[in-house]
Amino acid sequence: MAQARTRKATTPPGKSPPAFVDAPPLPYQPRDPQRYRPGIALVGCGGISSWHLTAYRAAGYPVVALCDVDAARAAERRDEFYPDAVATDDFKTVLTRDDVEVVDVATHTEVRPPLVEAALRAGKHVLSQKPFVVDLDEGQRLADLADRKGVRLAVNQNARWAPHFSYLREAVHHGLVGRVGGVHCDVHWDHSWVRGTPFESIRHLILFDFAIHWFDFLTTLIRDAPARRVYASTTRSATQTVTPALLAQVAIEYPSTQATLIFDGHTPIGRVDRTFIAGSAGTIASAGENQDNQQVELTTATGIARPKLSGAWFPVGFHGTMGELLRAIEEHREPSNSACNNLASLALTFAAVASAERGEPVVPGSVRKLSPCKT
Repeated sequence: MAQARTRKATTPPGKSPPAFVDAPPLPYQPRDPQRYRPGIALVGCGGISSWHLTAYRAAGYPVVALCDVDAARAAERRDEFYPDAVATDDFKTVLTRDDVEVVDVATHTEVRPPLVEAALRAGKHVLSQKPFVVDLDEGQRLADLADRKGVRLAVNQNARWAPHFSYLREAVHHGLVGRVGGVHCDVHWDHSWVRGTPFESIRHLILFDFAIHWFDFLTTLIRDAPARRVYASTTRSATQTVTPALLAQVAIEYPSTQATLIFDGHTPIGRVDRTFIAGSAGTIASAGENQDNQQVELTTATGIARPKLSGAWFPVGFHGTMGELLRAIEEHREPSNSACNNLASLALTFAAVASAERGEPVVPGSVRKLSPCKT
C-alpha cells in the first residue's frame, strides 16, 4: 500500500503519527455469473420480497414466476418489478415449469422446510431465506437431499455482502490483520418496528432472527476452529412497549479467540453500530450510525487505511446471496453460503438462545432443535 498522507493527530511524545495509506482493493462486492442467467421463481411475496426483487432487477436476473398464498400479493409484486412474469398461488405448478431453474423461498421459517424440500425433489436449485431451519438435523437432511439430487441449496444470509461486513471479512481472509484474537460487535438501534407484525411473537426475536447475522459473520471469520462455549442473556428495557426482550448480550469462546456481541434494540436516539477485529498484525474496525453508514478503518504496521465502500446492505446483500448461488451453479461447486456452511451459524444461534433460557454456557451443536420460538 502506498503512503497517501500523514495523519494530523495527537501522538505520544517522541513518536511519529501513523501515516494514512491507500486502502487495499478487496473483492467485497457481489459477483455475477459470467453467462448463467436461469429463470427464477420467488415463493413468498411478503415485505422482505421487495428487497429480493429490487436486487435481482438491478442485477439483471430474470424472475419468471412469483408465488404466494395470497395471489393478489403475488400479482402486486409482479406488476411492480417483473410485469412479464407469472403471478400465482399454486406452488406445485411453479415447480413443473421448465423455465424455472432456481427457486427463492422467502416465506417464514415455520412453513419453509417443506417448500424447500419439494423444490429440491423437483430438481430445482434453492435459495432459502434465513433462519434456514429450527432443527439442525432437518437442515442436514435437506442439504443431503440437495446433494443426492445434484442441485445447490444456499441460504440467504444477506449480511455477508453488506459492504462493511464483506470488506472486514475479506481483509481477515487475505491475512491483513494476521491471526484473529478478538471480535467485538455492539449494535444500538430501535427494533420497535416489529410492533403488530408476526415478528413480535418471536420469543427470542433479537438472538434468533436478528443476531443470526452476527453469528454468521463470526462463522465466516473464524474458520479454523469451532466455538467451545456460548453464554447469552436477554432482558427487556424499562421503556420498551413491544413484547419480546430487545436487549441481548453474548460471549463466545474459541480456542484462541474471544468474541462479544451486544444488542441494544431499544435505542431511539443516538444510534450506533460498531465492529472491531483485533489480530496479531493489525486491527480493522467499522463504525457508523447504522448498518448502511459505516466507516471502515484498517490499521497495520504500514499505516491507517480507510476504504471508501459503495452500496448498502439492503439491497446489495440480496444481490450477493443469489449471485453466489448462481456462480456456484455455473462453476459446478458448492456456494460459500451453502446450507451445510450455514448450519455452523445456526449452531451458534441455537446455543445462544438455549443459554439465555438456562442462564448458563452452552456448547454449540449440543442444541439440535429449538422449541417453537413464539412468545
